[in-house]
Amino acid sequence: MKKITKILMLIIVIGITSCGPKITSNFTNPLPKLSIDENVALLDIEHNIPENVVKVGDLRFQDSMLATDCSFNSLMNKARIEARKNGANIVKVIEKKKPDLWSTCYRLKIELYKYDGDVSSLPQYTLKID
Repeated sequence: MKKITKILMLIIVIGITSCGPKITSNFTNPLPKLSIDENVALLDIEHNIPENVVKVGDLRFQDSMLATDCSFNSLMNKARIEARKNGANIVKVIEKKKPDLWSTCYRLKIELYKYDGDVSSLPQYTLKID
């Protein structure tokens, strides 16, 4: 009975951890964490990065084969959370692959930046409810 319980728990853990997208990060210049009150600009491919920014790091969102929460809005929200944790206030999409025959998820390459100006004045993507 104990062996069946252990196997069941292993299956549950694998199932829970494999439902999200695979996130790879590389923070070359992490800064102090931002508060929840500080704005983070979400820049899509067509938006320009302002001058005088400091690159904090990179994120890459990939399909984990069983991912379910991987819409563009969901991934941008996850990127915003990671940006705040590492002191970045700009999330810039540099590569975007839409869902297709091979994957039901968006795949994104993102760069994170720290900008000393007012990020709310930047043209940016607005998150939508999925």
